[in-house]
Amino acid sequence: MKNPRLPASQPNRALDGPSPDLFVALRDLLLTYKADLLVVHDDAGHFYANCRNADAKGKAQFFGAVKASGRRHSFHFMPVYTFPELLAGISPALKKHMQGKSCFNFDAWDPALLRELQMLIEQGASRYRTAGKL
Repeated sequence: MKNPRLPASQPNRALDGPSPDLFVALRDLLLTYKADLLVVHDDAGHFYANCRNADAKGKAQFFGAVKASGRRHSFHFMPVYTFPELLAGISPALKKHMQGKSCFNFDAWDPALLRELQMLIEQGASRYRTAGKL
C-alpha cells in the first residue's frame, strides 16, 4: 500500500480501507518521505530510516522506524523527541499508545489513530525540514 503525501487537512483514504498489514501501513507512513530519507533497513518486520542530512559532526540523524514483534508494532519517530511540543495536540487515544518519549506501540488497526499519526508525521517532517535536518 503506497500512501500519497497529502495535506494534514485531507485524510488519507487508504487508511480508512480494509485492514491491510499494520506493519506495512506504519512503514508506508514513513516512506511518504523516502526522498528525504536514507533507508537503513527495509525487511519484513523491520524498517529504519535516517535523515539524508548529517548532523554538524557528520553523524547520521535518526528519523523513524517500525518494528514488528508478534502482534505488537513499535513506531519510533524522532521528531517528537526533538520537538516535544508536537505532542501537545495529540488525542488521549494516541497518547495511550506512547511508550517513552518517541515511541508508539500498536497492536490493532485503527484508521483514526493512523490518520492522526500521519498528521503528526507531516508536522514533524516539516519541522525537521525547517531545521535543515531533511
